[in-house]
Amino acid sequence: MPPALTFIGSLHTPWRTTAECPRNGRQPDPAPVCTVKVLAEYAEGLRGLDGFSHLILVYWLDRVATPKLTFTPPFDSEPRGVFSSRAPFRPNPIGLSVVAFDGFDGQDTLKVRFLDCVDGTGLLDIKPYLPTTDSEPAATMGWLDPHATRNANTRT
Repeated sequence: MPPALTFIGSLHTPWRTTAECPRNGRQPDPAPVCTVKVLAEYAEGLRGLDGFSHLILVYWLDRVATPKLTFTPPFDSEPRGVFSSRAPFRPNPIGLSVVAFDGFDGQDTLKVRFLDCVDGTGLLDIKPYLPTTDSEPAATMGWLDPHATRNANTRT
């Protein structure tokens, strides 16, 4: 059996409810500075983050009520599967954001921008964003790009 998940800290944003959260972290413009508070027992793990411009934050979307496997996005007219979206109501409510890292505010707090979760969301992990590993310039956006050529493995 896999080990239980452990929160290593919490995320702090201006948004108090899921309805207030931006659809993605690139909205609103300008993006507010948010904070990542790491629990004292994990603060040593932050060593070496200086110099990274972006981080990947993995967090638990604890305010999502019921998972939905299909839904119609507010900006689309067709039902879509949750796995073809970034929607929060997933069977395992795990969120992920690539954020700009604006440095430390003390020993255990990070300043970040482009976060899109509710204030107080539990933090599961922090990883450095590596453009050589995490960026795929040839990636396509499926149904989100009306001009993209559809993959031959398309399901209806």
